[in-house]
Amino acid sequence: MDLTGRSFLTLKDYTPEEIHYLLDLSALLKEKKKKGIRVDTLRGRNVALIFEKTSTRTRCSFEVAAHDL
Repeated sequence: MDLTGRSFLTLKDYTPEEIHYLLDLSALLKEKKKKGIRVDTLRGRNVALIFEKTSTRTRCSFEVAAHDL
């Protein structure tokens, strides 16, 4: 499935099939991380984190996740 050039801002922008695809992909990436398999698919990409409210725990969790990509 090609989602090139699309940003994930709201669920309304994606079909149920695309959301299932993204969830399956995230599960696969998580499984590979647990096994120590490095995936460089997203190397060189940028991740923007925008939060409505300040929450150190949430921000730190998302920063770690973005770093792992």
